Amino acid sequence: MALAIPLGFLFLFSMFSPAWGVEFLFNGFNGTDANDLICEGATIIKPSGMLKLTNTSHNITGHAFYPKHINLFDKNSSSSYPNASSFSTQFVFAIVSPSSGPGGFGLAFTLSPSPKFPGAEPGHFLGIFNSTTDGNPSNHIFSVEFDTVNGFKENSDTAGNHVGININSVYSQASEPAAYFVKGAHKEEVNLENGDLIQAWIDYDGEAQKLNVTISPINVKKPEKPLLSETINLSTTLQETMYAGFSASTGEQASSHYIIAWSFAVDGVPRPINISQLPKPAKEKGSSSYKPEIKALIIALAVVVSMLLLVLLFFTLYKGRHDEFESLEDWELDCPHRFKYKDLYAATKGFKASAVVGAGGCGEVYKGVLPSSGCEIAVKKITRNSIQGMRSFASEIESLGKLRHKNLVHLQGWCKKKKNLLIVYDYIPYGSLDSLIFGSEDNFVLSWAQRFNILKGVASGLLYLHEEWEQVVIHRDVKSSNVLIDADMNPRLSDFGLARLYDHGEISHTTCVVGTIGYIAPELARTGKASTRSDVFAYGVLLLEVACGQRPIGSGEFILADWVMENHVMGRILDTVDPNLDSNFVVKEMKLVLELGLLCTHYKPEARPTMRQVVRYLNEDEQLPEVENWNLVDSRRVSEMNSRFMNILLGDTITSYPSSSIGEMSCSSMNAGR
Repeated sequence: MALAIPLGFLFLFSMFSPAWGVEFLFNGFNGTDANDLICEGATIIKPSGMLKLTNTSHNITGHAFYPKHINLFDKNSSSSYPNASSFSTQFVFAIVSPSSGPGGFGLAFTLSPSPKFPGAEPGHFLGIFNSTTDGNPSNHIFSVEFDTVNGFKENSDTAGNHVGININSVYSQASEPAAYFVKGAHKEEVNLENGDLIQAWIDYDGEAQKLNVTISPINVKKPEKPLLSETINLSTTLQETMYAGFSASTGEQASSHYIIAWSFAVDGVPRPINISQLPKPAKEKGSSSYKPEIKALIIALAVVVSMLLLVLLFFTLYKGRHDEFESLEDWELDCPHRFKYKDLYAATKGFKASAVVGAGGCGEVYKGVLPSSGCEIAVKKITRNSIQGMRSFASEIESLGKLRHKNLVHLQGWCKKKKNLLIVYDYIPYGSLDSLIFGSEDNFVLSWAQRFNILKGVASGLLYLHEEWEQVVIHRDVKSSNVLIDADMNPRLSDFGLARLYDHGEISHTTCVVGTIGYIAPELARTGKASTRSDVFAYGVLLLEVACGQRPIGSGEFILADWVMENHVMGRILDTVDPNLDSNFVVKEMKLVLELGLLCTHYKPEARPTMRQVVRYLNEDEQLPEVENWNLVDSRRVSEMNSRFMNILLGDTITSYPSSSIGEMSCSSMNAGR
């Protein structure tokens, strides 16, 4: 009986006495020794053997400490101020953030006089301190934090994802962004909260008072150079006996903090951790602190907002389609294909300046290629901010949209979107007749056979307009720049922006003078009424222009028709032939064209032939009539009439615009009237 008391005393002494030269290893926490860990707060040991300090609940703490005191001062030291003992620890940890967003906060390896921290707060305080105890020297707490959010004192501490050395406070005396050294001074970042296993080493040399902190991914051996290396005298902080363990916390942001394995030794090297079979924590979904009523309200609001967004999207799409096709007038409903603006924008590469192939008073003409078909097109972009622009747009679509003839330009479609008025035609590669006669840069000269064929083609197109279509179409702007030449050198009459339609047997009711100076019939200046006869006059000027290689009006008082008439009266009509032809022409055909030109430009409308007669004359199906008294009006009288006519044309009531050409449509016109 006397012997039992000492034995019991010895057992109690072994349980509560400090551990000298402590060394332990936890390769997972399922063993008997692990069950003796002092765990507080949210900490649990998972069936897989992982020590889980916290979960993704908000504002919680968790602690796990080795159950025995650890003596951290040399018991044999004779010094009055002994140094703290050397110690080393290695552990493997993981921080798993919720999949729904970023997590927080961090965990810390801790040496503390007690394994419990009454009143400690979560969040930045890591479950170790609170606002009152933080920074108090009487804490006697040393810790190394592995944090994932901004430091407690943001102006001093490192921003999220960092490692820090703390003495009696969550304020880090030294910190670095989480990383490890490879190949000398090169650093590789370590993301602390991505759920991967991370190794950490904390080594303190008590004699040299040197603290080193090193981390690396689980598949990288311990780097030779530590992340943090600081001279720190822990003798003034640590007490003779301390507890070693871990603390972690969450805040408004939350992560799960795991310790997977842990090795520790005082005055020695800790036993190595077997990392080959360590478990890895699974990804976790963040838990919600909202009450069921709040969740239901959030879901209801989300449904309402989603429905409102769907309604808004529906009305936006509906309005877009409605705007695209609203305000369609009668002439638009009965016209050819309507293009989408985005398709024409893409075809012309955004209406780049380099795509411009012509310009006129009503706008510019762009060459384009339709992405869907690879078809080349000419796009006339009409200026809508003028009354004439809108009228020209409507007139051209209304007339040309229904016409089909080999000698007329084919209208492919149109587009009207806000201020954009676009007309789409076949692209005509050789450009205008005007450019081939007067603007060729490579000394190209149209042969007489080509010119004669072109003149006959234009006549055929005008005959179709005047007599063969379901209505009478007066072009009102026949001229060389509005005759385009296709790849087969055939003519295509273009630019119907000034055209007027009326039924057969009726009389045109146009009242304004429009057209291009030099091609306008004299009677238009007196009455303002255009007719098929005024188109014939313009065609007559075109005949003379092509045969002579001269513009209708030259410098000074030169008028082409007068000049040809004067030479005809003197019997020298062939003297007016274009010298570029170098006498390479058929005399009979040339005389026919010149005399027919004079007949078509007769000052009396009733003396001019119809286009059907013109076609027959050119095809030699009918002989050109003998015209008596060509000089019925003497040259002086003609000059006076022409001078007066020119003064009218150049007055305030008529405006002339430069013509556009080169494989596209002209928009020359006189004024806004139609």
